[in-house]
Amino acid sequence: MRVRTTAVLLLSALVTAGCGGGSDESATDLLARAKTTLDEASSVHFVLTSEGAPSGGTAVLGGEGDIARPASFEGTLQVQALGSSVEAQVVSVDGTVYAQLPLTSGFSVVDPATLGFGDPGALIDPDDGISQLLTAVESPELGEESRLDGEVVRQVTGSLPGDLVESLLTTEDPAQPVDAVFSIAADSGELREVALTGPFFTADETGGYTIVLSDFGADVQITAPPTD
Repeated sequence: MRVRTTAVLLLSALVTAGCGGGSDESATDLLARAKTTLDEASSVHFVLTSEGAPSGGTAVLGGEGDIARPASFEGTLQVQALGSSVEAQVVSVDGTVYAQLPLTSGFSVVDPATLGFGDPGALIDPDDGISQLLTAVESPELGEESRLDGEVVRQVTGSLPGDLVESLLTTEDPAQPVDAVFSIAADSGELREVALTGPFFTADETGGYTIVLSDFGADVQITAPPTD
């Protein structure tokens, strides 16, 4: 009986260890695990969507692409400028951002701030990218487990300093906090989704951005394009 009991206890411990985080993992611990996992990933695929953007002004509306360490990005960004929405091919390598806008024949070096966004190559920088948000959450609370694309995720809700979010996505009032919902894979600790709600497009009305992450550690090779 003693041998059988010991075997059961060992099996239970192995199962718990294989799940990544324990059932008693706090919101802060889960966020920290997600940051470590993201910071260790050599690359990640991301999709950005927005909600509540007005028809005027300059803002990034969405995008999709691959980010690779140390500071590279390749993909498309949908930008609102001069009353219309345009899709730009964007490549970023080591702090230099290249864009090919509609009706142009090739890439040019651009200042991304003029198009309403920051350097997308820095999105997985441990200090200045998405993962900095994970350790800056104020009053984090655990949500219920759910499924996202068939995977079990655990939500953490809280608020973020507006000026910190401003470094990633432009807000109209950085003094206002931004509400955040993080969805983290329960087993792997990989950050799957970040939903942000705040004064992104006007100071008086809330808008939202959602960032979806996948393909952690995929083989991604990004090089600077030739320019006109």
